[in-house]
Amino acid sequence: QVQLVESGGGLVQPGGSLRLSCAASRNIFSFNRVGWYRQAPGQERELVAQIDFGGLTNYAASVKGRFTASRDGAKNTVYLQMNSLKPEDTAVYYCNAFNGRDYWGKGTLVTVSS
Repeated sequence: QVQLVESGGGLVQPGGSLRLSCAASRNIFSFNRVGWYRQAPGQERELVAQIDFGGLTNYAASVKGRFTASRDGAKNTVYLQMNSLKPEDTAVYYCNAFNGRDYWGKGTLVTVSS
């Protein structure tokens, strides 16, 4: 059973930064891709950022240039560095891993508000 545990969410002012972490219970290179999704109240879950096995990244247009996804194989951890945060970035952020099926963390809440 794969476990993904997110951390790093919280309350931040507009323009601020946060770094989310996702600790996996197994080697992250055993997955085809890892990444982050988010779900705002009343909205569907959407892709934020992904890293494929080879290291190629893919970002939602709304976060490109502000968010950076990365991974540390030695720690089996995936990160999401979020800069220049906006109120519309407020959501529950979920870690995701895929290797023929999706695995999900329980999510961490990010609130961007003054």
